[in-house]
Amino acid sequence: SDVGSQKERVVTEEEWLQKWEMGNIGFHKEEGHPLLQKYLDVLLNGRSGLRIFFPLCGKAVEMKWLADMGHSVVGVEISEQAVKEFFSEHSLPYCEEPVPEISGAKMFQSTSGNISLYCCSIYDLSSSIVGKFDGVWDRGALVAVNPCDRQRYASLMISLVEKNSSYLLVTVSYDPNKHKGTPFYVPESEIKTLFG
Repeated sequence: SDVGSQKERVVTEEEWLQKWEMGNIGFHKEEGHPLLQKYLDVLLNGRSGLRIFFPLCGKAVEMKWLADMGHSVVGVEISEQAVKEFFSEHSLPYCEEPVPEISGAKMFQSTSGNISLYCCSIYDLSSSIVGKFDGVWDRGALVAVNPCDRQRYASLMISLVEKNSSYLLVTVSYDPNKHKGTPFYVPESEIKTLFG
């Protein structure tokens, strides 16, 4: 697959943190993502009380929306600023505690207990730390992961989902020779290779 000049491109954790510090977060949608509303039935599949994972969650408003529906939401985000903004923008009280298994990591949990956001690298997570999930809303994670890390990312995600889980994935289609990413271009053929 021709991914143009993107194959070797790497965006560092520092660059992501800087985007948050500078407010350069054009990827954040204040109103939530229309595709989640459109395909919510696919994600939920008639089930209630699901555990839903938001990889590279930022301060996605959909986390509160799904929690308000009675689901348990877990997210991971490298930016502590993003996590704290999520709670403050929704006026949600929370507590903060270290994650013993991950050096330097913190977990922010709503006092209601139904939203838990891990502040660390996604690659530090495992099912022994966060458990397994019935659903995943991957709105901007796979397309943000460095192309060289995609296999590692997909393997982790597969290890975090239950057998009958639903995985909603949003990608973008464009000529990768004309845009250096992020979001990165991930061709459908590669998604099939990664996730089967």
